[in-house]
Amino acid sequence: MKKSLKLACAAAAILLAGAGAAEAKQAARSAPRASATGIARLGGHPNLNGIWQVLNNANWNLEPHEAAQAPAAPEKLGAIGAIPPGLGVVEGGQIPYKPEALKQRDAYRASTPMKDPEAGCYITGIPRATYLNHPFQIIQGDNGDLMMAYEYDAMNRVIHMKAPEEPPINTYMGTSFGQWDGDTLTVTTLGGGQAGVTWLDRSGNYISPNAKVVEHFRLVDKDHIAYDATIEDPTVFTRPWKISMPLYRRMEPKLEILDFRCVPFADLLVYGDLLQSKDGKPAAEGK
Repeated sequence: MKKSLKLACAAAAILLAGAGAAEAKQAARSAPRASATGIARLGGHPNLNGIWQVLNNANWNLEPHEAAQAPAAPEKLGAIGAIPPGLGVVEGGQIPYKPEALKQRDAYRASTPMKDPEAGCYITGIPRATYLNHPFQIIQGDNGDLMMAYEYDAMNRVIHMKAPEEPPINTYMGTSFGQWDGDTLTVTTLGGGQAGVTWLDRSGNYISPNAKVVEHFRLVDKDHIAYDATIEDPTVFTRPWKISMPLYRRMEPKLEILDFRCVPFADLLVYGDLLQSKDGKPAAEGK
């Protein structure tokens, strides 16, 4: 009786999925299988499928930093808007800016948070998308296809599984090329910074459209990815430099990437100077 029930359940599952016998066999062959080290594999490579998130304050500042007052409206936000401290994720602690680029970074820092692309709901680019305070999902197929979907602003990027080549145009997320180096996924992103620059955090650290970002994703165990990114931009930095951090698998039941389509939240910031109050002054002055 129990055996019949099991067979009936298995048959029902196949019917509900709309799969025939051939599809069922293919699914069985391509299903993630745990290796001797306990890491599941898919299509011969570590299975990175899942929803991941950092547990650090890199998005506020990649470099080591102390806690600080809210950069805007501290009289309204209080401790809620304060900058949390961070140990930093930059190897060596400091980003190697060229002197003129450092002045530009300081100018960006003085303009935060209003001029931060994140505040305006602009696509943040790579590598910042990885360590925003929002989760992201890695979607990996058994045939090598791979893409990443982000909660913030419904961003996504396709990882083209081939050797890097010069992209035809610049885009906010750049063009990402992926290759497996043993069990490490290496992703090279070129042609980012469609808006001119890409902010790396809320403190004004930045890269230009000439930047080359090389990321590594290595599954340490089923719930942790060792992540690092090397940034090379000779127009801004004196040498290539590297950040590294762990990515943690989100474990909540029925978890999914939710909507954070932030354009409506940024309207007053981006277009507020175009709005008119009843007294004819810009809305920001009329309040």
